Amino acid sequence: MLADPEYVQAIVWSVALALVATAGSLTAGVAASYALIRRRVRGGAVVSALLNAPLVFPGVVVGVALLQFYALVRMNGTFAGLALAHMVITVPYVVRAVMASLEGIDPEIESAARVLGASGPAAFFAVTLPLIRPGVAAGALFSFIVSFDNVPVSIFLLGAGQMTLPVKIFTAIEYGVDPSVAAISTLLIVVTGLGLAAAERWIGFHRFV
Repeated sequence: MLADPEYVQAIVWSVALALVATAGSLTAGVAASYALIRRRVRGGAVVSALLNAPLVFPGVVVGVALLQFYALVRMNGTFAGLALAHMVITVPYVVRAVMASLEGIDPEIESAARVLGASGPAAFFAVTLPLIRPGVAAGALFSFIVSFDNVPVSIFLLGAGQMTLPVKIFTAIEYGVDPSVAAISTLLIVVTGLGLAAAERWIGFHRFV
């Protein structure tokens, strides 16, 4: 399987796409979560519902809607368009995880840092962010997995010469029995297990369950 250039290209494409989508989702999701919990923005319930809306709609509906929208703005078949689409479906996971972490933290801790002279950004990065690290890590893991494993949205937005690994597996199964599918599935299970073990060692999720 690793000797097949199509599979290797699909793996590289999927990893790059998932990393970009995860980085974008973390940036947007953490900022939105902080604003909703700490700033109590007006219409916060509506904003939260909109951010979580992609979890309600089937992936096929989201994919078709984005396909029609991208046709209007001429973003069909672009990496940027596909990355933004994956951000749409992964931001809700970051928002839910980070909001849960923020709700369990006393806001007076950050206020104390500001009283002692820290600026707003410094207090956030030095005090709040380390405290919500489990939520951020969980959101990042979910975002990466969802983006890497996505088929319904990707299959509508991929351009010529573009192929993600899940779509490659889907097409391989559709057109016949390919032993490479079993090989890549085994590899994904092993890599996922190692990734979860590393995340547990780094974060220690068992302390928060």
